[in-house]
Amino acid sequence: MNLIILTIIAYLLGAVPFGLLVAKSKGVNIREHGSGNIGATNVFRVVGKGWGIFTFVLDALKGFFPAFFFPLIGGVDPAFGVLFGGAAIVGHTFPVFLKFKGGKGVATSAGMILGVASFSVGIAFAAWLITVFASRYVSLASIVAAITVGVAVWFDPKLDNNTIIQSAISLMALLVIWLHRANIKRLMIGTENRFGKKKEVAS
Repeated sequence: MNLIILTIIAYLLGAVPFGLLVAKSKGVNIREHGSGNIGATNVFRVVGKGWGIFTFVLDALKGFFPAFFFPLIGGVDPAFGVLFGGAAIVGHTFPVFLKFKGGKGVATSAGMILGVASFSVGIAFAAWLITVFASRYVSLASIVAAITVGVAVWFDPKLDNNTIIQSAISLMALLVIWLHRANIKRLMIGTENRFGKKKEVAS
């Protein structure tokens, strides 16, 4: 019963649309500007750098908190952090509060993986930084980071060959890539927005 309750709470926590709320506090309906996405990247581009970073941190905490703390609260194996963190990612991507139309789960996935596999997150973050500064495409960097973490977890010493966690994280990496399918199409035809482009709406 504790597992069910904690999983539901994790989903509801993940479903809190921080990007929408942060942008709304600045008088902007984020779904009507930029890419229309409620994630940190669109908030960064439309509302401003500081607010975008703030949104990223909040979205990451949605994944980290249930992944790291809920197993302790529920008195279960730390491996269940993947279940709780995964529920938060699903909540962010398919939030009940927004008719199941949410973000792409990059920050929330990073937070979840940080809670169970910090070594893999470090490698993926390095890959993200290199890609974003080399290409100036945040979407491409996110895809590269997802691929990197999906592979890195299989060599993460902290996981100690825990195939359940490794498989779950790899599947979540595939979900993040799939959610970027529209970005992949735009990258292929050269219409994807680059990092640093002038924001659409002043904060």
